[in-house]
Amino acid sequence: MYIIVDDRNIVTGGYASSFDREGVTTTGIDPLEFGDWLEKASESDVEAVEAFLIGECIGREHFPRLIRERSKAPVLCLRERPSLDDTLGLFAAGVDDVVRKPVHVREILARVGAIARRSVAENRDASIGDVTVYFDGREVEIGGEPLPLPRRERRILECLVRNRGRRLSKTQIFNAVYGIFDEDVDENVVESHISKLRKKLKHRLGYDPIDSKRFLGYCLKRPGGED
Repeated sequence: MYIIVDDRNIVTGGYASSFDREGVTTTGIDPLEFGDWLEKASESDVEAVEAFLIGECIGREHFPRLIRERSKAPVLCLRERPSLDDTLGLFAAGVDDVVRKPVHVREILARVGAIARRSVAENRDASIGDVTVYFDGREVEIGGEPLPLPRRERRILECLVRNRGRRLSKTQIFNAVYGIFDEDVDENVVESHISKLRKKLKHRLGYDPIDSKRFLGYCLKRPGGED
C-alpha cells in the first residue's frame, strides 16, 4: 500500500486510479492529519505501507523525520515546479527521491523498487523452491514457466515472498493488498484469494506451498517444511 500525502482530492484520487490499474492500493491523507496518523497508527498498519509519496504541501520537509521514526519505507516527494534549492532542501530533510510531475505511476513504482533494493540488498526477484516472483512486473514463474495470476493473488504471493521466514496474519495481508483504510471490503476476502492462489500453485507444484496455522497466520514453505 502507498500513502499519498496531499490536501487536494483531485491529486490523491487521480493517483489512486492510476495505481489501482497497476494493482497497487493507495490511501490519501491530508497533510494536517498525517503527523497525528503516523503517531497513532498501529505497527501492523505502518508495516503495510510500501512507500510514502509527499505532494506539494506546507511543512512537508518535516515529514521524512517523522516517517523514519516509525518506518523504513521509501519516501518520495512529488514536485510540480522546478527549484534546485527546494530539491536540495528535500534531500537534506531525508527524502529518498524527488520526482518532477507529471510522472507515470510505473516510473514511481520503479523508483520505489530501486530504493527498496538498495536498502535491503534485494534482487529484482526472489525464489522459494520452484516459485519465483519478479518485482519488475514480469509474470510469476513456477519451475521456469510463467503462471499468470490476477493482481490480488499476485500481490498476496509477493507479500508472502517478501516476508519469507515469518508468518503474516490475515490482517497484515489484507492491509498490504487492500490498504488499511478500505472499509468497503471485508477482511475475510483474503481467505478466498489465498484459497484460489494455493489451488493454482498446488496444481503446478504438486504440493501446497502455503502453510496456514490458526491464530498464527500464513507463510510459504518448501517441499517437506516451512521456509
